[in-house]
Amino acid sequence: MDGGGGSRENVMAGGGYTEELHVLAVDDSLVDRKLVERLLKNSFCKVTTAENGLRALEYLGLGDEKRTSLEDNVSKVNLIITDYCMPGMTGYELLKKIKESSILKEIPVVIMSSENIPTRINKCLEEGAQMFMLKPLKQSDVVKLRCNLMNCRS
Repeated sequence: MDGGGGSRENVMAGGGYTEELHVLAVDDSLVDRKLVERLLKNSFCKVTTAENGLRALEYLGLGDEKRTSLEDNVSKVNLIITDYCMPGMTGYELLKKIKESSILKEIPVVIMSSENIPTRINKCLEEGAQMFMLKPLKQSDVVKLRCNLMNCRS
């Protein structure tokens, strides 16, 4: 979205929102956050980052009494991608809070982890996670994620 001449074509060709995807990336590791942010931006996504689950909830308007910002931010976020292992609130706990919210529950949530633990993966998917991805993420993972998201959107 640097003002290049072809940006309108890219938006139109992708069903109207190829460059409009807004992802909230949540990870306590600065290195992992920066990696995810770079990969997503390479795929024409707008990225907002949060260093933990509480910050993510605050951004989404579930932190304190921020009901006015809730609907504004929800309308801007198309996807939440979060690390599983974080201090304070795990990605699983964040997923549960999002899926319990009547306004947020439709936003797809992707869980990432460096640990391939089938019970953890199944627990997240049963709770409503769109996907579970192993870290470190690669560009091919983001492409797969984008395709999956496009198929599930109405």
